[in-house]
Amino acid sequence: MSFKDLKLNRPILRAVAEAGYDNPTLVQERTIPLVLDRKDIITSAQTGTGKTAAFALPILQLLFDRQDAPKKGKKIRALIVSPTRELAIQIAKNFTTYSTYTNLRSAVIYGGTSIEPQKDILAKGIDILVATPGRLLDLHKQDLVNLDYIETFVLDEADLMLDMGFIDDVKKIERLCPDDKQTLLFSATMPYKVEQLANSILKDPERIEVTPTSSAAKNVSQLLYYVPKRNKIELCLHLLRNEIKGSILIFRRTKFGVDKLHQTLLKNGYKAERLHGDRSQNERQNALADFKRNKVNILIATDVAARGIDINELDAVINFDLPNVPETYVHRIGRTGRASHMGHAYSFCSADEKTYIKTIQQLINVQIPIEDNHPYPLDPKAKPIVHKKKGSKYKKGRKSQASKKKKKRWY
Repeated sequence: MSFKDLKLNRPILRAVAEAGYDNPTLVQERTIPLVLDRKDIITSAQTGTGKTAAFALPILQLLFDRQDAPKKGKKIRALIVSPTRELAIQIAKNFTTYSTYTNLRSAVIYGGTSIEPQKDILAKGIDILVATPGRLLDLHKQDLVNLDYIETFVLDEADLMLDMGFIDDVKKIERLCPDDKQTLLFSATMPYKVEQLANSILKDPERIEVTPTSSAAKNVSQLLYYVPKRNKIELCLHLLRNEIKGSILIFRRTKFGVDKLHQTLLKNGYKAERLHGDRSQNERQNALADFKRNKVNILIATDVAARGIDINELDAVINFDLPNVPETYVHRIGRTGRASHMGHAYSFCSADEKTYIKTIQQLINVQIPIEDNHPYPLDPKAKPIVHKKKGSKYKKGRKSQASKKKKKRWY
């Protein structure tokens, strides 16, 4: 199938061809006709499957074909809400590329940067708005964004949106749009909370599941390393020196963990950058740009910061900290091994993460090969360290003994 078979018009086909796309991906084949038919849809597909074009191309087609669209004083007629600044910027760039030969204008707004330039862009009038939830609501409160004319509302990366606590903002935004709008929901995974949200805002939606969340990428070789938590950094350095080469994406659970590993790698002579929510927008963009240009070959990130990042020919993914949500593992390793390239995924499992690896293997229905030939093996009998909570008998006992000694000193 070609893009022509999807009944897209000449201006859009020309832009798509110049962007280097020959044939639509599976998610595009299945989604574009339904969007053109004005259906509400729920699409579950992993990063790298072409989700953005799946909604961007038909939205441009629908808006372009509206001959009665106002040419002056443009109204926002399509709204795409994205959870992170990086994702919003990426989506906006795609809209700009695909709309090159149309008279449609698009813009992106997000927090963490000056609001004044965004106000100026909105004042000139646009057809398509890509936004993060917080900044969108801020500008709406100032009467600078009018959502009364929205025809298509897109919620992208819905699972991440809910993980980041945006569910109330999303519901507010949805209510600000007209009742008769078309709603498109895209998500890498479909947990129960996303299903609940979909049921509350979509009307008789068509469901598209292109890549089941339980399937791991076919072009990715997986290896599992059992290692004490205190030795994970040493194991990481050992593998970087002896085995893992090329462009590498390392996942850590926390911002503190990202910073700690980043400093260690720099001290050991590696070229590395980091991505997490506490870094400014410019810092995050520069870090990603340096990684894509091969100025650095290692990028350390949290799941939230890395979501939606489009990196071509990524050689390896390291799960320094295993995710407690098994679908996240599938999403992580799916960033490597794309197209015809082979990728590699290395996972470090400490004693307290054994339950995580068990649920991951149950989800993907694969026993990940174990590599035990390394300098920091985990004792098979090792059990997770249980930290006593405040108020436990142990701590109360210590406190009472100390107080007795104190009393003796006073008397």
